[in-house]
Amino acid sequence: MGFLDDAKETAEAAAKKVGRAVEDGIDRAKDKVDELKAEGEVKKAEAERDAVKARNDAKEGLREDQ
Repeated sequence: MGFLDDAKETAEAAAKKVGRAVEDGIDRAKDKVDELKAEGEVKKAEAERDAVKARNDAKEGLREDQ
């Protein structure tokens, strides 16, 4: 019976290790998704800032021409 108990414990330990590895992989994937979303939001904000600056510069140019 000792051999079967050892095999069972080894199998349980391996299953736990695989489970942790899967959870770590999922966490890494979620972190990457969050990172990409944040980068997208930053790029959107930068584009909006640039558009507002360009619009304000154009308005200022029109005011100076009058």
